[in-house]
Amino acid sequence: MSEADVVARARQLLEATPVLDGHNDLPWALREQVRYDLDQRDIGTDQTGRLHTDLARLDAGGVGGQFWSVYVPTELQGDAAVSATLEQIDCVNALAARYPERLRLVRTADEVEAARAAGKIASLMGAEGGHSINCSLATLRAFYELGVRYLTLTHNDNTPWADAATDEPAAHGLTRFGVEVVREMNRMGMLVDLSHVAADTMRDALRASRAPVVFSHSSSRAVCSHPRNIPDDVLAQLPGNGGVAMATFVTKFVLQESVEWTAAAQRELVARGLSDLSGTDEAKAVLREFEEANPQPVATSATVADHLDHMREVAGIDHIGVGGDYDGTIFLPEDLNDVSGYPNLIGELLRRGWSEADLGKLTWHNAVRVLRDAESVAAELQRSEAPSIATIEQLDG
Repeated sequence: MSEADVVARARQLLEATPVLDGHNDLPWALREQVRYDLDQRDIGTDQTGRLHTDLARLDAGGVGGQFWSVYVPTELQGDAAVSATLEQIDCVNALAARYPERLRLVRTADEVEAARAAGKIASLMGAEGGHSINCSLATLRAFYELGVRYLTLTHNDNTPWADAATDEPAAHGLTRFGVEVVREMNRMGMLVDLSHVAADTMRDALRASRAPVVFSHSSSRAVCSHPRNIPDDVLAQLPGNGGVAMATFVTKFVLQESVEWTAAAQRELVARGLSDLSGTDEAKAVLREFEEANPQPVATSATVADHLDHMREVAGIDHIGVGGDYDGTIFLPEDLNDVSGYPNLIGELLRRGWSEADLGKLTWHNAVRVLRDAESVAAELQRSEAPSIATIEQLDG
């Protein structure tokens, strides 16, 4: 088959079994760019150059379901983080209300399938970062009632009850309250998302969880040694847990040369007296200068496919998916640079001999199954467990 024939075949497969993607940061991009003024960023029109996501490109990419991230940064803490998360939820609701012919808010696996059957993009929500619940299980429950169907236990920084992958170890995994958060999520039917967390937190959560977990946007650490990725011993536990690891596309998480380039760029910032996490105009200028002298390594769909090949080998075909992290990153593979790119990845996997059945599991069936399994566990637990009223002070002192 020619290259064009392979991509055409990929598009046909995605029409039959679309992508249910684990993570898209469009709501935060809308907040940052236009403070939720949807007239200024009308995703019913072409937003190329401004956003990775609009309705036409979602259709072109074969996206039939999306977990919209209701992320807030860790600079926001306490009640400010809770309020900002509510504003993010409101943004997703506003998008669904504005584009009812294309987007449908859903909360269950059955509703996901019904939206797909109706030709609409099944729209779920995931809260990215445990700081957004402000150490309150009641707040966690409130988010669930508002439609949030996963919580990422940390973002880039530790919470008081869980260690993040990119922070210094404090709890060395989960505290007692962190375990209680996981167990309460199981009781409700909210998926435990282990992207962004430290490897010890992953292992503690797998021990604590009575339901399948997800990694909404994480790739393989064996293929690319970045702490945001998943070690093989954790991937190997997913068949026993029933969970799903959804490979991300972010260049610095999938390409080893990009990990090293990013570290060198951060050293350059520090040498200039700037924080390696600074987003100031001065820092951006330094980074542009560095990139001109040291061009970034380029990833492609083949780079992501390398991760998926390895993740399938370790975890099995029933335990992998995709979570692009669109509108949450600047750097993406050159042929996966917006939401229209999924056929390029599916085409690459076809060339590698992946079967149509396996591709259907990767793009859709595994994600729907893990959501349905979490619902089943919750229905059983709710017969014997009341909502937890534990506090972090009671459990962690």
